[in-house]
Amino acid sequence: MSARSKARKRALDVLYESEVRGLPVGGTLADRVADNDPPVNEFTVALVEGVSDHIDSIDDLLSTHSVGWSLDRMPAVDRNILRIGVYELLFDEQVPDVVAVSEAVSMARDLSTDESPAFVNGLLARLLQLKPTLGV
Repeated sequence: MSARSKARKRALDVLYESEVRGLPVGGTLADRVADNDPPVNEFTVALVEGVSDHIDSIDDLLSTHSVGWSLDRMPAVDRNILRIGVYELLFDEQVPDVVAVSEAVSMARDLSTDESPAFVNGLLARLLQLKPTLGV
């Protein structure tokens, strides 16, 4: 697993923990950075802060384009994988679009249900297709 893939997984851990604990998105980031066990690298921090900074737009896009699934109905792991994927796809110009989608699908395959990789792939592919018209 590449260093960036590990950083994405760590970002997912932080986002998921915040949600489970009922804290704001990324609300556990400072604690995890201070603990440094396991270490939190700069890319992880950038992902968590990026998702946090754009959470309203990201969640609105996910709600609008996930046919038949509300955010509340999605498994928490999938919801946070998608948040990272949408952030990288639409707001982080340094990550190629294909990498953002591929990494999100890979995390869903490793960490969620059997149906999750197809769901994550389909939703992110739809947003990629709409990217030129989204105005974000």
